[in-house]
Amino acid sequence: METTNLNGAELAILINRFEGIARKMTNTLYRTGRSGVLNRARDFSCCIVTADCQLLATADSLPIHVLVGPDMMAQAMKDFHPNLRRGDAFLHNSPYHGSSHAADHVLLIPVIDGTGKHRFTVLTKAHQADCGNAEPTTYMGTAQDVYAEGALIFPAVRVQENYRTIEDVARMCEMRIRVPDQWRGDFKAMIGSARIGEQEILRLGEEIGWDKLDAFCGQWFDYSEERMATRLSELPAGQASASSTHDPIPGTPDEGIRINATVTTKPEEGRVTIDLTDNIDALPCGLNLSEACSRSACLIALFNSIGGDIPRNAGSFRRVEMLLKENSVAGIPRHPTSCSVSTTNVADRVTHAVALSIAQLGEGFGTAEFGAFLPPSSAVVSGNDPRSGEPFVNQIFLGCTTGAGTPYEDAWLTYLHVGNGGMCFIDSVELDELYQPILVSERRILPNTEGAGRHIGAPSLRVEFGPLGCDIDVAYCSDGRLNPPRGVHGGGTGGGSNQFRRSADGKTEELQAAATVRIRQEESIVSVCCGGGGYGAPTQRDPLRVIKDVQDGWVTRDRALDVYGVVITENGDLDLDATQSERMRADA
Repeated sequence: METTNLNGAELAILINRFEGIARKMTNTLYRTGRSGVLNRARDFSCCIVTADCQLLATADSLPIHVLVGPDMMAQAMKDFHPNLRRGDAFLHNSPYHGSSHAADHVLLIPVIDGTGKHRFTVLTKAHQADCGNAEPTTYMGTAQDVYAEGALIFPAVRVQENYRTIEDVARMCEMRIRVPDQWRGDFKAMIGSARIGEQEILRLGEEIGWDKLDAFCGQWFDYSEERMATRLSELPAGQASASSTHDPIPGTPDEGIRINATVTTKPEEGRVTIDLTDNIDALPCGLNLSEACSRSACLIALFNSIGGDIPRNAGSFRRVEMLLKENSVAGIPRHPTSCSVSTTNVADRVTHAVALSIAQLGEGFGTAEFGAFLPPSSAVVSGNDPRSGEPFVNQIFLGCTTGAGTPYEDAWLTYLHVGNGGMCFIDSVELDELYQPILVSERRILPNTEGAGRHIGAPSLRVEFGPLGCDIDVAYCSDGRLNPPRGVHGGGTGGGSNQFRRSADGKTEELQAAATVRIRQEESIVSVCCGGGGYGAPTQRDPLRVIKDVQDGWVTRDRALDVYGVVITENGDLDLDATQSERMRADA
């Protein structure tokens, strides 16, 4: 191989070429996916991994999907199939071999050059509307083990050879999955997405030369590592620990699942260590994390805490040591531990514990807690559609706020949950009512539920919906009612979650945190999602921003005065002198 030294412009051009390929893959999947999970909510990710299984490009992807896992899955593909050939494709969803959870189907395609040499691997990961679980949901929080989940597990199983689908595998899926035509459509869309990536990289290799692309990867990783080291050198030196607690559900301790993290910074070395070994063993429920999600959740907190301009790839990851314990609820699972809800609930708590640890290093670092996830407004709904007589199943994304306050700005309102990085879309009410036999009667912000602070966390969202002409099953795994999102550096706690059934006579009953409930005709389900914690003292918030919060209906005048120390005139204007006096009194 020739020795090639690329200049900065060449590095920038080539990483943009690779990220452009990843975006073509995502656009293909978004426009061709059959289920609403893909073509409305955009719950999927595409990325590119080098032949030696190092993460290279992840444009427009969900962090919990791609930071760690693609490298492990690509390695599993190579281990199980040493003789890779052009035209191969592999289906992967095993949480024991690098995937996140069984509901995230992954297509891996090795990019083989004209001489038969493996050059890159492209991956398309798509959350499924149904993966064949024993209950009509892809999130089985109460599953005691992987057998209770019931989903088919594919550890890098070949599904295409010489560009032709192996129908034996496809038929297995169709026999297990509730709406097989929908799954088959998504499967074809995933193949199309990954094949677009393969074709584009083959063209790039022919244009640039494979040796030059190999040189680029090495130098890009070195550059990214250098950037990461420089940024980590700006952190205060020290060690800090924090915890974040998931609400109890069946299969957990009565007090819930407390996640502990310790962060040690070594700025003189440009390194950081994140230790998750002080956590309980795996539990007989579906909240256990896969190794990929344990590591990704740590990296999400770190990148959220140090700024968004550091490349997310194998090079920058070299500067982060993550310590995990085997058979831990937030570590490395052993088969048949259930990891059904691995991408969200406890993974979010890992991210919170790490971020809170970093926040202890000093003002200007870390973030507040984001809100917990999977309330009924993000449930999997299923049943038989009276309009067609056919079964339906889909995860709806009717809204989840949860964004946390940061050192620099207010929360991102529609974040969904910390692991997706705000990348998923919120469903249109009209489209959800069109595609499922449901009626959405309410979707609104709840006032005075924001995490108060210099920079506020998101307020909670209330959503109510019910079936039209049929009964529906609503499956969810909510968190954050007992342990709502906390603020840091004087910031306040955000609104907690809850869920209710409204009967035909208008009466409401509180529902369990994790359940599959049948909502009958003339009933509805009410979902309240978490808000987010605030960052910094509320009395340090710009008074004009408080005025805007009041105008938007997020904060009442009484809260503006009592919590933020802001006095508003009868005309809705700021009384600056009275505000200054009120804040001096509050801070005294």
